[in-house]
Amino acid sequence: MTQLSEDVYKREGKRPDWDEYFMSVAHAVRQRADCVRRHVGAILVKDKRIISTGYNGTPRGTKNCSAGGCERCNAAEEKYPRGMYLDKCACSHAEENAIVQAALHGVATKDSTLYTTNSPCTTCCKMMVNAGVTKIIIGSEYPDELGMDLIKQADIEIIKFGGHK
Repeated sequence: MTQLSEDVYKREGKRPDWDEYFMSVAHAVRQRADCVRRHVGAILVKDKRIISTGYNGTPRGTKNCSAGGCERCNAAEEKYPRGMYLDKCACSHAEENAIVQAALHGVATKDSTLYTTNSPCTTCCKMMVNAGVTKIIIGSEYPDELGMDLIKQADIEIIKFGGHK
């Protein structure tokens, strides 16, 4: 169980609100991540119902990141610093996987909310705009100003979740 889940359930007599509940699910999904650098979980929600989940790692059927499947993630940080050379990364991002899984199973993402344990990169932000996501609830912040600027330009509501540090 994640720290967020434990904190939510320790409060006697108080059910988690919807944002707490869905963010705790995103943290649970994050546990499946296989990237050696960062574990991220994301879920898409529509009408208070989870429609898709995603976590970061290499694409289906390829060698897992933890087994050496991504040269960038397995290289020294001096060669590929965090947040840089993402075009050299073989891993799919959690937000990307949530959107792709919805598409794979024929689930509409228009007017959905995305909960993510880390703020998304520029590529994932572009995917969210084009997938019709209308709100993003973000856990920890990842420095990507262009992505957040695109989200703001598209009038997508951004909420920094305060329940998990």
